[in-house]
Amino acid sequence: MRLLVVEDDPDLNRQIATALEDAGYAVDRAFDGEEGHHLGDTEPYDAVVLDIGLPKKDGISVLEQWRRDGRVMPVLILTARDRWSDKVQGFDAGADDYVPKPFHMEEVLARLRALLRRATGHASSELLCGPVRLDTRAGRVTLDGHPIKLTSHEYRLLAYLMHHQGRVVSRTELVEHLYDQDFDRDSNTIEVFVGRLRKKLGSDVIQTVRGLGYVLMAPDGA
Repeated sequence: MRLLVVEDDPDLNRQIATALEDAGYAVDRAFDGEEGHHLGDTEPYDAVVLDIGLPKKDGISVLEQWRRDGRVMPVLILTARDRWSDKVQGFDAGADDYVPKPFHMEEVLARLRALLRRATGHASSELLCGPVRLDTRAGRVTLDGHPIKLTSHEYRLLAYLMHHQGRVVSRTELVEHLYDQDFDRDSNTIEVFVGRLRKKLGSDVIQTVRGLGYVLMAPDGA
């Protein structure tokens, strides 16, 4: 999953981005409203953390423009404002949830997990596909109840496919949603990680649809 953090405070921006990366997300960062709007308008993010009080262009205006332009990614707004009217304004602009400052990072992570689940039609924090179980809270994967050790990139790829299981996902979509904007998109990294996951989870869990991409499906009889 690829996320965007738009926050003008450098320290807070870094803290949020680090926490998200540690949780297994690819993260891009912006420090003002204009930069944030441009990234959200041109890159396919799975969710956005958006501060309301931004320089150059405030967060409410950024969000309103995204929604007018048809951008539907979930948006979690951050605000230091306590007035209920500001929260209402954020929701009316198209926000999906909010966290007031100061906040605990675990709450931000939990709210983002919930937004990502709802956006892909999942109600539980545990995603299941046959014998494979992925716990989004703990970042753990098991196969038939036995823990499977994955690298961060393998976990990121599996998590995206688990959120979108049953649907064919192209290599281009995977690259766009699993790596930040500085990633070398000409590499064959996706194929390498798919191969590694097949060795760890079974060759029939991730299927190749020739010319289209990959699909995660429960094996027959699972």
